[in-house]
Amino acid sequence: MTRELTPERMLSLSISFIRTKTTAKPTVAIVLGSGLGDFAESLSSKVIIPTEAIPHYPVSTVEGHKGRLVFGKIGKLNLLAFQGRVHYYETGNLHTILYPIRVAHALGIKKLIVTNAAGGINSNFNPGDLMLISDHINLTFENPLNGVDTASRKRNVPQYAPEMQTLLSEIARTHNIPLQHGVYAGVKGPSYETSAEIKMLRSYGADAVGMSTVNEVSLASALGIKVAGISCITNFAAGIKDLKLSHAEVTEVANMAKTKFTELLREAVKKLS
Repeated sequence: MTRELTPERMLSLSISFIRTKTTAKPTVAIVLGSGLGDFAESLSSKVIIPTEAIPHYPVSTVEGHKGRLVFGKIGKLNLLAFQGRVHYYETGNLHTILYPIRVAHALGIKKLIVTNAAGGINSNFNPGDLMLISDHINLTFENPLNGVDTASRKRNVPQYAPEMQTLLSEIARTHNIPLQHGVYAGVKGPSYETSAEIKMLRSYGADAVGMSTVNEVSLASALGIKVAGISCITNFAAGIKDLKLSHAEVTEVANMAKTKFTELLREAVKKLS
């Protein structure tokens, strides 16, 4: 008799497969966004698991997202890096967006840094800037907490852990890494916003906009994982500057920012662990 493939069973099969590849038990993880995946290459003692090999794990189809789980070390500290993510517009299925967070939780992750490439709405931002996410606006109109127990959904906790925000700010200051602060607006995509939409987002209080992060963070927080978020401002949003937008520009600018991005993340992991 074949066991029913419930979400719990699917997750169990994914975790069982991962455990056949590594016995590492990191408590800190990083989700690496568009063009930011090279950070994982800097880890030592790497065990790389292609997501396409993991049973029931969603596979990314977007350039700049390799689709790998990288278990490695910074010094003696264990870390899990999600090298790339799946976006809602790739599948139209919220379950696939949230699956990596459920995997992280099942693996024992306690602290999570979520990163992304974003369009700058704040006129004081420039491509190449790093922005610490102080809060977010979920404009995907999806509820990532369906299926999460009622107590977790009702907990009045910040989406982004204040102590992690303080830590990242202190690291940036100590290492002379310029770090903006702002609100991230998450939309479904995959098209870039119009100038009128950007004006609307600015009136809502958004400093940057992208096509990920908000649902992942909400679920992680509800599951008790402490979260911090960093956006790499890779382009001016529509109407901010008279420039054509492209995904190639996003990955190019993210690559230019990778030195300070890597330094910030490496120092953060040392402190968080």
